[in-house]
Amino acid sequence: MKKLWETLKNIYKIEDLRIRIGITMFLVLIYRLGSFVSLPGIDPAQLENLKNNTQDGLLGLLDMFSGGALSNASVFALGIMPYISASIVIQLLTIAVPYFQRLQKEGESGRRRMNQYTRYLTVIILIFQGPAFLASLHMTLPAEAFVLKGAMFNISSTIIMLAGSMFVLWLGEKITDKGIGNGISLIIMIGIISRLPFSFVAEFASRMEQQGGGLVMLLIELAVLMVIFMLVILLVQGTRRIPVQYAKRIVGNKQYGGVRQYIPLKVNAAGVMPIIFAQAIMFVPMILSNFGGDSTSAFAAAFSNYTGFWYNFTMFLMVVAFTYFYTAITVNPVQMAEDMKKNGGFIPGVKPGKKTADFIDTIMSRITLPGSIFLGVVTILPAFAMMVGVNSSFAQFYGGTSLLILVGVVLDTLQQIESHLLMRHYDGLMKSGRIKGRSGAGVSAI
Repeated sequence: MKKLWETLKNIYKIEDLRIRIGITMFLVLIYRLGSFVSLPGIDPAQLENLKNNTQDGLLGLLDMFSGGALSNASVFALGIMPYISASIVIQLLTIAVPYFQRLQKEGESGRRRMNQYTRYLTVIILIFQGPAFLASLHMTLPAEAFVLKGAMFNISSTIIMLAGSMFVLWLGEKITDKGIGNGISLIIMIGIISRLPFSFVAEFASRMEQQGGGLVMLLIELAVLMVIFMLVILLVQGTRRIPVQYAKRIVGNKQYGGVRQYIPLKVNAAGVMPIIFAQAIMFVPMILSNFGGDSTSAFAAAFSNYTGFWYNFTMFLMVVAFTYFYTAITVNPVQMAEDMKKNGGFIPGVKPGKKTADFIDTIMSRITLPGSIFLGVVTILPAFAMMVGVNSSFAQFYGGTSLLILVGVVLDTLQQIESHLLMRHYDGLMKSGRIKGRSGAGVSAI
């Protein structure tokens, strides 16, 4: 406790860090207030049916990411997820389209151009998602819930939600520039954390019922959650270091080099992106069932059951496959081998060039396998939690995207604060003075 108090005082002494934390808290407060502002033309008192429909399944997950804005029919209802979808598409285009490959290699100017294209694509996605969300509102809410009706309501609400999502994106960018960094990831994390107290209260109430198992069962659930939490921290931080001995260069009678360095390769270099890809694909059967009628209803039901075998088995396989796919995008063994060769480095016993690239690729494949399997298991853990009686909203915190985002963003934020402390010769947040972040993996890479 004394160590924590000293750290808080050190944070307050650093004016720049104090201002950044204040700006971050102010912008987050604006985001949270906006998530409770309902769309004009909707009676907020009639939203009970919408909240009931967004407690489970994919809608429940989207509502968690938006911090409850979806169930409140808020001006921020579409949240930051359209931007994430657009970012995924742009990243995939960097593999298939030469123009985007060139932009990726142009440095800062290319990155700004790609960000601009991402925003344009975000607007296009919002134009389609807005009317789709309004259509679901008309099917879910009673007619008396709509004060405005017809085309006037649909057009105005679509424009407002589009502006709301772009404003949330602007808040995230300002947190990155003026705050403590990782603004978009931080906004998603705040939305997830905001649902935790309500989920815990619901789980506590269910356990206190006559057949709920009582306080002992609740304590067992919390103990299991802490174990999973620690394992996910190991997954996020896990690295394997390949030693790279630099070649000795002889100049006259003096020798330089001989310093042993390392290449850090992460067990989970793909972060949370494989889960996002897999969940997007698993949503397709639900969409097709709306057009295929009874012929696709059985197929859609099998792949929409979050506790069913086929849904979780397919989800697990796709997460493993997408982990390898996204790792191949983010880690380039050929480029790493070329950089080592340019700097006069080599791996002992391995020839420079193609042999080194093959060696790094082999090591990366071996350490990605256990990481991908663990990521797949973490993805389907909420289903197992629901099968043993855990409340569906509280079960989301036993794994899946929510837990990985929470762990990753918290570690990144602590690393940002610790960097400010260490630069000014204060003790870090931990006794070791080092907190390992994700080094760009996960949602912060979006």
